[in-house]
Amino acid sequence: MSMESVNTNMGAMVALQSLQATQSQLSVAQKQISTGYRVADSTDNGAAYAIAQNIRSTVGALTTANQQLGSVQGLLSTTQSGLNNVSNMMASMRDVLVNLSGSSVTGTERANYIQQYKSMLANVKTDIQDASYNGKTLIGNLTGSSGSFGRVSVVRNENGASYGIGTFGGSAMYTAISFTGTQLAGSSTVAALITAGGTFITQQNSVGTELNTIGSSINYINNQSTYNSTKINALNSGLGSLIDADLAKESARLTALQIRQQLGTQALSMANQAPQTLLSLFK
Repeated sequence: MSMESVNTNMGAMVALQSLQATQSQLSVAQKQISTGYRVADSTDNGAAYAIAQNIRSTVGALTTANQQLGSVQGLLSTTQSGLNNVSNMMASMRDVLVNLSGSSVTGTERANYIQQYKSMLANVKTDIQDASYNGKTLIGNLTGSSGSFGRVSVVRNENGASYGIGTFGGSAMYTAISFTGTQLAGSSTVAALITAGGTFITQQNSVGTELNTIGSSINYINNQSTYNSTKINALNSGLGSLIDADLAKESARLTALQIRQQLGTQALSMANQAPQTLLSLFK
């Protein structure tokens, strides 16, 4: 039977190696529980961490794109509201023009209708001037408009692709229907304005066409924003599967490792005491 060596304590060396391995595993478990990630940095899994960083970047870019889309939604909604008001007012103006196209409407009655038309025209002008959002307008190119008139291009996805939104010449439409007193004085002249190809009907139809265009743009922006949000959720879900820690599992593992650490410490202590038995031979 071999005796213990005072120079080389193999039992202590084995116990120490086992304790060090336990402490290493314990550090990993503690890191996962404290961070919530199985892959918290590139030292945990370089390839997985690189993929995770790319996904995070994509999510951030999509979030930024949705913020821009949200801003454009406000502009489009404001434009739609302004055009709706113009369209409704023009419907009432057409009623007035129908009355003015009758040869039986004369004198004071005719003057009153003309004044009514001009009052409605002033409302149309105000609706065009005030159709602005965040300093921009798609229809308000009239003098006195509250926003900067011009085409808008908005980033729609994480790759920087854009969606363009055109303008509508509110000024040209307003000028076209700003009939003079002479134009409104004669019933036959007024009747020509509201025929199928007449000036007023042409401009009224142009407003309807623009409402359709704006409605399509609103639907596109809403759908793109919804798609981006869905994509963000999918990416986050995939990211979680890739790097998130199983906290319930790691918690149980941490408890087991802590017990192993205590036992390993005790085993090392006992192994370190083993050479002391050699002293009994000298008593």
